[in-house]
Amino acid sequence: MIKITLKDDIVKEFESGTTAAQVAKSLGMGLYKAACACKIDGEVCDLRTPLTKDCSLSILTFDDEEGKHAFWHTASHILAQAVKRLFPSAKLAIGPSISNGFYYDFDCDTSFTQETLEQIEAEMKKIVKENLEIERFELSAQDAIALMESKNEPYKIELINEHAGNGENIVFYRQGEFDELCAGPHIPDTSRVKAFALTSCTGAYWRGDSKNKMLQRIYGTAFPKQAQLEEHLTAVEEAKKRDHNKLGRELEFFTTCDVIGQGLPILLPKGARVLQILQRFVEDEEQKRGWLLTKTPLMAKSDLYKLSGHWDHYQDGMFVLGDEQKDDEVFALRPMTCPFQYQAYLSKSRSYRDLPLRYNETSTLFRNEASGEMHGLIRVRQFTISEGHAICTPEQLEDEFRSSLELAIFMLKTLGLYEDVSYRFSKWDPKDSTKYIGTVEQWDEAQDVMTKILDHLEIPYAIGIGEAAFYGPKLDIQIKNVHGKEDTLITIQIDQMLAEKFGMEYVDKDGSKKNPYIIHRTSIGCYERTLALLIEKYAGALPLWLSPEQVRILPISDQFHDTVDKVKSELEDQGIRVTADYRSEKIGYKIREAQLEKIPYMLVVGAKEADSGTLSVRKRGQGDIGSMPVNDFIKTIKSDNDSKEIW
Repeated sequence: MIKITLKDDIVKEFESGTTAAQVAKSLGMGLYKAACACKIDGEVCDLRTPLTKDCSLSILTFDDEEGKHAFWHTASHILAQAVKRLFPSAKLAIGPSISNGFYYDFDCDTSFTQETLEQIEAEMKKIVKENLEIERFELSAQDAIALMESKNEPYKIELINEHAGNGENIVFYRQGEFDELCAGPHIPDTSRVKAFALTSCTGAYWRGDSKNKMLQRIYGTAFPKQAQLEEHLTAVEEAKKRDHNKLGRELEFFTTCDVIGQGLPILLPKGARVLQILQRFVEDEEQKRGWLLTKTPLMAKSDLYKLSGHWDHYQDGMFVLGDEQKDDEVFALRPMTCPFQYQAYLSKSRSYRDLPLRYNETSTLFRNEASGEMHGLIRVRQFTISEGHAICTPEQLEDEFRSSLELAIFMLKTLGLYEDVSYRFSKWDPKDSTKYIGTVEQWDEAQDVMTKILDHLEIPYAIGIGEAAFYGPKLDIQIKNVHGKEDTLITIQIDQMLAEKFGMEYVDKDGSKKNPYIIHRTSIGCYERTLALLIEKYAGALPLWLSPEQVRILPISDQFHDTVDKVKSELEDQGIRVTADYRSEKIGYKIREAQLEKIPYMLVVGAKEADSGTLSVRKRGQGDIGSMPVNDFIKTIKSDNDSKEIW
């Protein structure tokens, strides 16, 4: 007999070899039918996994994140099986679960259309009704290759060959006639995938590399119940309406141009104005908190990046100007500001009395992102960031980290984004140490220090192994866009390695020279990404203080243009961003157009207003709020603007 520790520390005894599915069934048929996977001593596994020793066991349902991914991963296999039935010559690439469903990549001579997706969905429904058991099995690398050769699956063979040298068996899953190379886990059978939809089909390069063949990627999602699917699809439609890539273009915040290139957006006057407002706000707030503004070059010789380690660890992500084999000097556009700001520190000798020293910069950076990763303003190749580096003694480290975090939280709360974020403690992967600089001891020390700081500050965080920067661990503040895809918005990193590499020192109280700690931080992250998230959060109706156009004055006819000119000048003198619509259109048309453009305030001027020196005020979301004298309106809007209230 073995002892299994269940939820709420309940311990039960079972025969050795009992599967997790059998344990779930013993706890109730409702749980068994809802189960998607299990967690054995913290490791996510199939429900068919036999239990052979004392352990802790959690049954994962669709309500659990790992349960969702097992469910969606199975749905991707059902999709692949359906495609192979309909198009036997199609070659299988990869088919993972993602944040809101799944996808699968196919190399197929037939171009997939909406009609094709409907045919595939119909075949998937047949597979679900067949109630095929999903079985895990293992083969040696040699036998795995032979199996995939017999099925003419070259992409699978390529993946197997990458793992053939480690001596481990290759894991497969079988459902009916369909065998799939996969590490799992999966739900027990196909019948549990009650409701699904194939949502789109796009092109995708094999392994995201434009040098490889373009494949066809089918996206889909799946749920245990039809009602859940319908609710999700409704939310997706709402998300499409808020998608900054659509809405931002319609509202004329930004555009793109093929002859300029992917990931290089053009900020139109509205978008550029919002970024200017944000930058001024951030720089002023940073100055209040003791940060010193620098301005450093947009490029540097390769020598600088070799010294920092970026040349060895980040060169693929850089835009390099020149060829080391041909040119005396090779330059690269900067992907980050840190090695540049270190030169400001090194401009003279430093004492412990000079620390902490805080440098900030509104930095334009360049990163050679893969073409398949580009998306509107969320992921771009040129972007602007609120970058800063706090250089401090070990004793100052926690206070500096706290103040950097407090600044980030202040920014997020002011923008109304704080409730949408989560925290990730990004650590190194000791199994892939070639990605990083420094010793095991240095990494252990840096991560221990950061753990103590985060726990002391009571920051709730998930852990991301392998997500650290190559020179140190970091706290990533994560946020999801309207489609549920998670990106990093703000990072705060602890670095004890680059100071030594750059020869950064300070004279301590005892006269000895020491290397300082460095905190790398952003206070608002990438401005372009922030603008995208704001457009999506507010469906284009930005808070008053961020709106590129705060007021639009609408004269009822041409005879009131002089009055409008006078009011417009008074508002402009008070720093209010105002325009006037002088077109010979009906007032109803002008109002509707201003509403579509999400203008916070509209001021209607007709005979009554011109005679009385008042304004007929319309407020976004409220409509007509009555008449008021010009001075009263100025007081109202300035109060709203200064408060940065969100409405």
